[in-house]
Amino acid sequence: MVATDLDRTMIYSRAAFGDGSEPATVCVEHYEGQPFSYMTVTAASHFDALADVVALIPVTTRTIEQFQRVRLPGAPSGYAVTSNGGSILRNGLPDRRWRSALDAQVRADCATLVEVRTELRARVDESFALKLRDADDLFCYLVVDLERLPADFVAEWDAWCRPRGWSVSRQGRKIYAMPAPVCKSRAVQEVRRRLVESGDLDPQARLYAAGDGALDAEMLRIADAAIRPRHGELEQLNWSHPNVTVTSAAGIRAGEEIIDYFLRVTARRPAGDRSQPTAHAAGTARN
Repeated sequence: MVATDLDRTMIYSRAAFGDGSEPATVCVEHYEGQPFSYMTVTAASHFDALADVVALIPVTTRTIEQFQRVRLPGAPSGYAVTSNGGSILRNGLPDRRWRSALDAQVRADCATLVEVRTELRARVDESFALKLRDADDLFCYLVVDLERLPADFVAEWDAWCRPRGWSVSRQGRKIYAMPAPVCKSRAVQEVRRRLVESGDLDPQARLYAAGDGALDAEMLRIADAAIRPRHGELEQLNWSHPNVTVTSAAGIRAGEEIIDYFLRVTARRPAGDRSQPTAHAAGTARN
């Protein structure tokens, strides 16, 4: 089973291509009628091949609506995880029991979204805060002007949130405030349990994962082996773990390496493809 983050791991906006290169690409998302996210042609072809032979689960902090804009290569996955683990989709439909149980845990253990959003609104001003948004009635995020963002803002906001059962993560121009029970790793483990229970996944099957942000870190830790790109929040934090490999490339080319890594560790390669992945381990990956 492969669980993978999307933005800046599998799919990339033009601003995230990196190194000024213009590789041949496939558009996988349109927003307001305009092309928005891409994969390289090679990555798209290999992603299609991988989706044919493994349980390939998209795992994203995007809301359900934002995720549904994306058209990944190959047959649609039976399962997807959105809203940072807040929603599990089965054949495109949200699982209400999962969400109901999660909401109950958040109510029991964490400050309310209203309380957190109210405090956040009081801490920002228009000099650096561009937008404040809620996501699926679960968490909120701030879109900021990075050049004007106060240096200590994220740390101070995180210090307020943590005693109240929330955490803070910055990914690009977005600063997320997230209740602790809402996490990708828990939802991935639940999807794996369901696939095993249904007979669609061998109980001994290994779990592989990929992601670039702090919100992906726990998902990478629980995997048997994982990979992250040489960019993003985890790269800025110099984050590593014994089971995590780091790509050689940054930007959209890292997406190709990540998919080739999955093809290699699952012993799958597209017909006629003899290329070798160039990623190298930050620790000792259990392949």
